[in-house]
Amino acid sequence: MSRRVTGPEIERLVQLLARLPGLGPRSARRAALQLVKRKDQLLVPLAEALGRVGESVRVCSTCGNIDTSDPCAVCTDPRRDASTIVVVEDVSDLWALERSGAVDARYHVLGGVLSPLNGVGPDDLDIAGLVERAHDPAVREVILAVNATVDGQTTAHYVTDRLQGLDVTVSRLAHGVPVGGELDYLDEGTLAAAIRARTPF
Repeated sequence: MSRRVTGPEIERLVQLLARLPGLGPRSARRAALQLVKRKDQLLVPLAEALGRVGESVRVCSTCGNIDTSDPCAVCTDPRRDASTIVVVEDVSDLWALERSGAVDARYHVLGGVLSPLNGVGPDDLDIAGLVERAHDPAVREVILAVNATVDGQTTAHYVTDRLQGLDVTVSRLAHGVPVGGELDYLDEGTLAAAIRARTPF
């Protein structure tokens, strides 16, 4: 039986850090040790930042983004193209697209994907909110930026069906060979998608 070498406060910190994605118990212990050893430079500022975020974080009632204001900074930015809505599964996908600098439109976060095996149905996602937004005459295109998984594609088909009859173009992200990718290292599904989505040279 292992003996405890730290107080309950540090053990609690380790347990909470271990719940974060990508951190197991061992990584959490290393992170906690660095935080404690660099208390003034890391631990105290981190605790203050977490407290402020905990008090001020909001979920945008328009798009589902996480910000400190509602509506969020993306929805209130007048420079954004209001005619296009980019649909993503999760806030992390929205942030990834923003980092790329390739999107200058509005977003809509579904909150996941349809997954009958996991008990996730249409009512568990914000599909109704998307359909309501797509009724706005200013919206001309909905881009489905969901993952190329079975559940992601099922969700894309369902959303497309729900948008039938509206005066909007529904498109999706291209799938295929990534920039810098070598054919020999790609899986068959990616290669097949690349062939189907080929473009003139």
